[in-house]
Amino acid sequence: MQSTLQNLKHYFGYESFRLQQEEIIHNLLNKKDALVIMPTGGGKSLCFQLPALEFPGLTLVISPLIALMKDQVDGLQANGIPAAFYNSSQDFETQQEILEQVSQKSIKLLYTAPESLAGLQDILKPSYISCVAVDEAHCISSWGHDFRPSYKQLGFLKKSMPEVPMIALTATADKATRVDILNQLTIPKAEVFISSFNRENIFLGVKMANKRLQQIEKFLARRPDEAGIVYCLSRKSTEKLASDLNNFGYQAEAYHAGLDHETRSQIQENFIFDKTQIVCATIAFGMGIDKSNVRWVIHYNMPKNIESYYQEIGRAGRDGLPSQGLMFHSYADVIQYRNFIDDAANQDVQYAKLDRIKQFAEAKSCRRKVLLAYFGEYLEEDCGHCDICLNPPQFMDGKIYAQKAISAVARTQQNEPIGVIIDILRGAKNQRILERNYDQLKTYGVGKDIAWRDWQHYILEMINQGVLDIAFHDANKLKVNSLSKKVLFHDYQVALTKPVDPKVEKREVLKKSKKKSLFESLRQLRMQIAREEDLPPYLVFNDASLKEMEAQRPKDLNAFLTISGVTQRKAERFAEEFLNVINQQKKRQKKSKGSTYLKTFELYQEGLSLAEICKSRGLKETTIISHLAKLYQDGKKISLLDFVSQNEIDQVSEALNEIKYEGALKPIHEAIGGQVQYGKIRLALAYLNM
Repeated sequence: MQSTLQNLKHYFGYESFRLQQEEIIHNLLNKKDALVIMPTGGGKSLCFQLPALEFPGLTLVISPLIALMKDQVDGLQANGIPAAFYNSSQDFETQQEILEQVSQKSIKLLYTAPESLAGLQDILKPSYISCVAVDEAHCISSWGHDFRPSYKQLGFLKKSMPEVPMIALTATADKATRVDILNQLTIPKAEVFISSFNRENIFLGVKMANKRLQQIEKFLARRPDEAGIVYCLSRKSTEKLASDLNNFGYQAEAYHAGLDHETRSQIQENFIFDKTQIVCATIAFGMGIDKSNVRWVIHYNMPKNIESYYQEIGRAGRDGLPSQGLMFHSYADVIQYRNFIDDAANQDVQYAKLDRIKQFAEAKSCRRKVLLAYFGEYLEEDCGHCDICLNPPQFMDGKIYAQKAISAVARTQQNEPIGVIIDILRGAKNQRILERNYDQLKTYGVGKDIAWRDWQHYILEMINQGVLDIAFHDANKLKVNSLSKKVLFHDYQVALTKPVDPKVEKREVLKKSKKKSLFESLRQLRMQIAREEDLPPYLVFNDASLKEMEAQRPKDLNAFLTISGVTQRKAERFAEEFLNVINQQKKRQKKSKGSTYLKTFELYQEGLSLAEICKSRGLKETTIISHLAKLYQDGKKISLLDFVSQNEIDQVSEALNEIKYEGALKPIHEAIGGQVQYGKIRLALAYLNM
């Protein structure tokens, strides 16, 4: 595996394998089939991308979404790996160019959708294909949580190319789904690799869905600069929430299937490029997005099953840094899902899955234990990294509280919602209470010593335990049932938990520095480079790499190459600029005088040429050019025409009339046919006051 390890560092920037990657890659290089169940962010893609570099032919990757393919291919190309995608979004000429590249064996990975395989019939042969990877493999199974009929046809690949190894990959698949995947793909004897489902870096939290907007506002106030996704059950909810968050000062957009394809693609691109901070979306959003710096995922509604929940929270913290998963749940969500299931196939399975996510939401013990047990993995000790572990519930005998609430519901003829019942119990004197003579009931005021919020907590727990029913189809009125009567007239015990005072609730500590950190400086540089290169920022370096740079503070290229995620190609392209920022931070800490820009300016004033300034400063030409552009924009007397010709400035000016300029240099470079160097484009933009 020596050459594989060298490729791992050279192309992906990592020194060692994670989880079961090495074993899986070894299996695939020996041309054996495999089914890989590995958590989101665990490095599934590497299990076929790395072997692809050693196979003589093409690795064909089946992927369900166009956005997913583009994202993966952009990442591979940024690392210097020849890759492409083939799908219905491309014109005929582009598709033919790709097929020509395949025939010439000039690309190593080709991503495509199941629907596009018909156009690839001529290359579906062992003479071209060395490996087939089926990503998001749960889509092939009707037992899975995201079944796609188009995946059903994929079994023919193994039948037509039996000697070509196939690897199927997914983050979530229970036992029934795993068996179905193997049978559908006709690889029943494939080696099955199941990695730990434990995403230790994600904090798990669940809250009741009352005053959700206020709770979300408080959550975001503690994370003002972090990117995240809010999953909602309806299109209307996504739009309303996005509007509210924008009013709070956040950059938020709504994403759902009711938007046209172009709009959805633009929203997704804005999020990937860090132009949009928050996306409020239906579950149609985010599948396969490789954005590594999503710091939190909120479920505005309870998901329909644990697989969906697990996959969706897995879109946070893909870089391994601390992240948050927050779910809101209500009995209304359960009722709505039950209505959906009544009209669906596999009702028994779906009802069972709904019960399990409900049990997770209502858990009174370590949530991670409940979550992992669903996938057949067991923790011996509590995780210490969920809301239950931070704030263990205190149980009490709730029978008297339950009897009081049930009695109030019965005496109002089961004709009032939670709020009115609580007002009766607390002895309120509002208009509705007095008009309906509820102040004459025997239960009026019997719970006045208990806070309104606490009564709400108790009654919601009673509903979740089935002690009371709620009629969502009838103005949310509370109803008694057979269990209610057992509580009233028999010795049926009710255990309730004491409400947690939000003022004393323990939360994950988020450390914030008042000073601008090195990480923040590196993040700003990354954003600048990303815009100039027209790349998503995380494809320059992810947050984990920046954090390691902040901690290690590499002094030179060799030290920079030891940072996780720094490939040879990225080091050649970006090391100098990042090392400059790191070294400037060190100088500031030593209170050294003078700015790096001013030093460049002093040498310019002395009449040195560009090459002489570079030599004197020990910096590359691209860095000195960026200094000159900045100095000119800051009002320093610099003749930019000494470094860029009027003709080159005119070419850049004409290109700006043809494209939508958003800070990236690459579109300008392409618009003028690559005739002007990037550095000179930057100088021309400074000259044009852009």
